[in-house]
Amino acid sequence: MSAKAISEQTGKEFLYKHICTTAAVQNRFRYASVTCETDWDRLAQEHPWLLTERLVVKPDQLIKRRGKLGLVGINLDLQGVQEWLKGHLMRETTVGRANGVLKNFLIEPFVPHEQEEEFYVCIYATREGDQVLFHHEGGVEVGDVDAKAQRLMVAVDEKLSGDEVKEQLLTNVPDDKKDVLSSFIVGLFNLYEDLYFTYLEINPLVVTNEGVYVLDMAAKIDATADYLCKAKWGDVEFPPPFGREAYPEEAYIADLDAKSGASLKLTLLNPRGRIWTMVAGGGASVVYSDTICDLGGVDELANYGEYSGAPSEQQTYDYAKTILSLMTREKHQQGKVLIIGGSIANFTNVAATFKGIVRAIKDYQGPLKEHEVTIFVRRGGPNYQEGLRVMGEVGKTTGIPIHVFGTETHMTAIVGMALGHRPIPNQPPMDAHTANFLLNASASVVTPAATRTASFSEHRPADSSPTKMSKAGLPADSLQSLLWPSRNVVTADWREAQASSGYSGAKATTLFSKSTKSIVWGMQTRAVQGMLDFDYVCSRDEPSVAAMVYPFTGDHKQKFYWGHKEILIPVYKNMADAMKKHPEVDVIISFASLRSAFDSTMEAMQYSQIHTIAIIAEGIPEAQTRKMIKMADEKGVTIIGPATVGGIKPGCFKIGNTGGMLDNILASKLYRPGSVAYVSRSGGMSNELNNIISRTTDGVYEGVAIGGDRYPGSTFMDHVLRYQDTPGIKMMVVLGEIGGTEEYRICQGITEGRITKPVVCWCIGTCATMFSSEVQFGHAGACANQASETAVAKNQALREAGAYVPRSFDELGDVIRTVYDNLVICGTIVPAQEVPPPTVPMDYSWARELGLIRKPASFMTSICDERGQELIYAGMPITEVFKEEMGLGGVLGLLWFQRRLPRYACQFIEMCLMVTADHGPAVSGAHNTIVCARAGKDLISSLTSGLLTIGDRFGGALDAAAKQFSKAFDSGMLPMEFVNKMKKDGKLIMGIGHRVKSINNPDMRVQILKDFVKQQFPSTQLLDYALDVEKITTSKKPNLILNVDGFIGVAFVDLLRTCGGFTRDEADEFVEIGALNGIFVLGRSMGFIGHYLDQKRLKQGLYRHPWDDISYVLPEHMSM
Repeated sequence: MSAKAISEQTGKEFLYKHICTTAAVQNRFRYASVTCETDWDRLAQEHPWLLTERLVVKPDQLIKRRGKLGLVGINLDLQGVQEWLKGHLMRETTVGRANGVLKNFLIEPFVPHEQEEEFYVCIYATREGDQVLFHHEGGVEVGDVDAKAQRLMVAVDEKLSGDEVKEQLLTNVPDDKKDVLSSFIVGLFNLYEDLYFTYLEINPLVVTNEGVYVLDMAAKIDATADYLCKAKWGDVEFPPPFGREAYPEEAYIADLDAKSGASLKLTLLNPRGRIWTMVAGGGASVVYSDTICDLGGVDELANYGEYSGAPSEQQTYDYAKTILSLMTREKHQQGKVLIIGGSIANFTNVAATFKGIVRAIKDYQGPLKEHEVTIFVRRGGPNYQEGLRVMGEVGKTTGIPIHVFGTETHMTAIVGMALGHRPIPNQPPMDAHTANFLLNASASVVTPAATRTASFSEHRPADSSPTKMSKAGLPADSLQSLLWPSRNVVTADWREAQASSGYSGAKATTLFSKSTKSIVWGMQTRAVQGMLDFDYVCSRDEPSVAAMVYPFTGDHKQKFYWGHKEILIPVYKNMADAMKKHPEVDVIISFASLRSAFDSTMEAMQYSQIHTIAIIAEGIPEAQTRKMIKMADEKGVTIIGPATVGGIKPGCFKIGNTGGMLDNILASKLYRPGSVAYVSRSGGMSNELNNIISRTTDGVYEGVAIGGDRYPGSTFMDHVLRYQDTPGIKMMVVLGEIGGTEEYRICQGITEGRITKPVVCWCIGTCATMFSSEVQFGHAGACANQASETAVAKNQALREAGAYVPRSFDELGDVIRTVYDNLVICGTIVPAQEVPPPTVPMDYSWARELGLIRKPASFMTSICDERGQELIYAGMPITEVFKEEMGLGGVLGLLWFQRRLPRYACQFIEMCLMVTADHGPAVSGAHNTIVCARAGKDLISSLTSGLLTIGDRFGGALDAAAKQFSKAFDSGMLPMEFVNKMKKDGKLIMGIGHRVKSINNPDMRVQILKDFVKQQFPSTQLLDYALDVEKITTSKKPNLILNVDGFIGVAFVDLLRTCGGFTRDEADEFVEIGALNGIFVLGRSMGFIGHYLDQKRLKQGLYRHPWDDISYVLPEHMSM
């Protein structure tokens, strides 16, 4: 959500820190916070004014009208405050319908003043600008300020001046206070704008001869502006509404949400409740809550929440296990139900998210059975069949009753089943479609694509006589009226209202056609391919995507499929080039992030060719959205979004991921136009409407999801008026929502005669009025700030205006069907013959995802997996690696040997890396690295040059020594026999001998390793054998010692054979494949890199070998 309430203390802190005004603001930062854990002595030390001044104490928990409720202690000393708190702190209190405990209090200095020195000021955001309210009488008895107060609208992008304040707001204020108040109000407004407030109320604001005092304050800020205001805000804590506790699980999910590109929300309503939900989608989550409450489950509804935006399997697992943990803490005598619901997803891989839920169910199967939990599942979208299959299987394997349903079942039908209001079918019918194909069971004669008309239905001429509409299939009282009122005249009153509402008619009635061309902002290849597949099944002549814009790469071309054929779509670094080269484009589809969407949209509107912009991003600050809306109105551009999936016009054009993948496009018959147009806020619910409308009518003509933000770029009424003026559309469906008043404009349009086509309308969020405390639903705009914004009030107003309003969402499909049937009966719609679409090849990756094909993998790996939420080394998550402090040796054990090695083995590996790290600049590897570095080569080239010298003569003796000594020892050869045999064969014993070190000048590296191995290894048979060989060789020559390469080689064989983690064959295999040389390569790489950095730091020039160090000789035949 965007607008979030902050505590009074936080609001005042913002004001005192950042307000800029000539008015003398008094008592800056003079407040103290008190809880049950407060140390009063320490509090008095930190705030010495508490001991010297009269005080006011009040709860700071988002409670309105505290004075009238007797929750303010006035004109007390500190002891009096403590006494007052004894009767209030940690006491349960009822405020309205909410019961809660008073936990947080604020103490401030008491300000003596007269009644006439109290004023009221409030600033709040609207679509058109910011309203400033002022009343010359403030305080507890201010009354209905909406009716009393002076108002001043500051339009978007305009500034407030002191003169305007004096002229329009301060007309009833004494002259001696006007300058102070006007300066303060201007400063307050600037603060409101700069810190992205959405609501700021001060009552009373006291003005005395000493200055201005902010006594009581309530405020909300736009939480989505955190990335813009972090420096000024700091870390803001958003308190829960009074009457609802702040649970750690809510904070955990909020943290997951903040770290994810997906949306994860959780609000606990009644942790002891028996009805729990896990719903996908912001709109769908509200619909499920509505239905539960409609069916009498409000007192047992435990939570509200939603997950959407394609969360990963791990994120869904974390979300699901939180829900399951909460619901299995207390038993309920009737058992519990878990509703895993959702609309038809547009782009979320249902199977992937369900895998996370299935993991959580398996982890909690014991508690779930103990608490007698029954699970009901309904979902649709990409790969939903596999998701439902997996969910059904886990029910069978765990013994948990899980009932699974797909798109053939109405979205909320599972609620009635869960609550016992409707029977549970034994074998629910399943739709016969999968992936990108609809398995057509129809035997009807097909119509060639060339004969398709503008709409799927054939429409009768306008003068055809209507017949009586049928009410079949609906209860008698389900609609106010099934006969559409004959309001066909556009009245003068409507024209006046339309003009005042800003409907200038400058924007296009038709947004999309079969020739519409678009530019996609962002590298969204999956969405673009989905658009092209849609274009192809709609028999478009050309793709609807002309180009893409992606600022993070240079200009290039991206490959896509057009049916069976591969095509190239240009990608431009900047928008100007794309616009110049594609003048036919008039639609922008922006996948820009919430941080860049504002700038890219404002830039796009500078080009006159652009008529429509779809903004997908969620979380754009409201102030930025309002600026985009203002410019769009000036330029005649229609904005769809923000926070939307887009829209679709069957047979013509679809925005991004709208409508889902081709299986849903085909199942919902979105490849050809029908007669019904819809508009909704929710993207997921728009796809559900596609499904409902395709099952109850001849299909969708056009559908738009305007987005869930408080200020969508285009409104319900914008699109309803377009639909009214579009001949092919015969009826409309509007899915409204709690919050805002836009639906009342539809009421006005109907009553004034501007809208004459049937409108079926339902506003979701009816459950909100049943909750005792405020609940912010998934969409930012889904929050009622006054009674008229509730879903119940809007549904009633629509019903009274003449719209077709069902009793609940459950009946929406029935009402749509009835209205459509009536239009068919009266001849307004004549259904046409179904036209099959062309087939589109399934993408290889998706076919594999669905398990329809298989192919041998190009690579196999068994040591690491980076695909999930967390990196895994040989089966161990990276967090566990660090938690158990395995170190570099432990990681090497996992990645090289696929084992968790004993602690001493890990230490030995690290010691080997340390002793082999470097051996001076004279050895061949270091020498090569230095020469390469001095030649100006980069780090990688220089390191590679040094590594290439490693072999049997330099550094590569570890493997060879291990093999030679192992072979001799395993064959039973005595040390002397081994030495004699190697001499006889004319072979060197690898790992024996050193240029400098000898028996009298031992290599301390070997000594350190020997001491450790003898102390820690369970057995050192091969090392002992090698040391016996050393005794023989050093007796002949003192420098023929067991060198560091040889020691590491034989000691490592002992480690592999005796640590208990390997069979003999496995140990021998690691030696055979060269694992031991890897120790030297890895260790010595550190030294080579050190030499490279050293040469660069010393700024050494190009190396040239001196002549006097080269022996120049002639060829042998010439010297003779």
